[in-house]
Amino acid sequence: MDGLLTDKVVLISGGTQGVGAGIARAAAREGAAVVVTGRRRSAGETLIAELRGRGARAEYVPADVADVAQARNSVAVAVQRMGRVDCLVNAAGLTARGTLLDTTPELFDQHIAVNLRGPFFLMQAVVADLLRRETAGTIVNIISTSELGGQPYLAPYVAAKAGLAGLTRNAAHAHRFDRIRINGVDIGWTDTEGEDATQRTFHNAGDDWREQAGRALPMGRLSQVSEIADFVVFLLSDRSGVVTGSVIDWDQHVPGGRD
Repeated sequence: MDGLLTDKVVLISGGTQGVGAGIARAAAREGAAVVVTGRRRSAGETLIAELRGRGARAEYVPADVADVAQARNSVAVAVQRMGRVDCLVNAAGLTARGTLLDTTPELFDQHIAVNLRGPFFLMQAVVADLLRRETAGTIVNIISTSELGGQPYLAPYVAAKAGLAGLTRNAAHAHRFDRIRINGVDIGWTDTEGEDATQRTFHNAGDDWREQAGRALPMGRLSQVSEIADFVVFLLSDRSGVVTGSVIDWDQHVPGGRD
């Protein structure tokens, strides 16, 4: 890839760590001006300093995607600072555990707020800006292979992510003639800081959990952030052509496959 996002402004929710931060780095490398949002101010400011050190235009906007007002404001601030938003990536996510039987209404609402409602209103704000300027744009939603069924201990997460997959298709259909392309990526098990914390907190994992997990996976390892980031940049760019409304499996397990 070489300059796939030159002169584009990319807004990334949940961009201060993990997959979001990886996408920010890849987008900046491909010529984009980058705005990252998230609750972790220190991580956000560190990332922005890194990107600026590499010559990129980059801004951090503190925002909790679960708060609709903050989500909408992050788009307004991005437009104010950068002049516009051409591309949106919804990468913020919550993976707190809960089954059908033990999930509380509070936990369910948290998952909906972060994994579905926040992305909905970020998309609303960005699409409104694109329509106001009468210009094309692209959106990529980071979803999960779990939206296809998922693990029993991720019931509210699965419900929210399945909703995001449906929203991706609906919005893409609604705005196809506006030349706003909207796609999703169903990522599988990925090596991130957040996943490390999740494994240690909820599954009593030790320092070798990555190696143990890899031995049970077809490719012998977890997915890597840099791989996903490059693919997302491709989907954001004109190189991905006319594709819209696609929710693409990014995993080493094949949905529907049986042994």
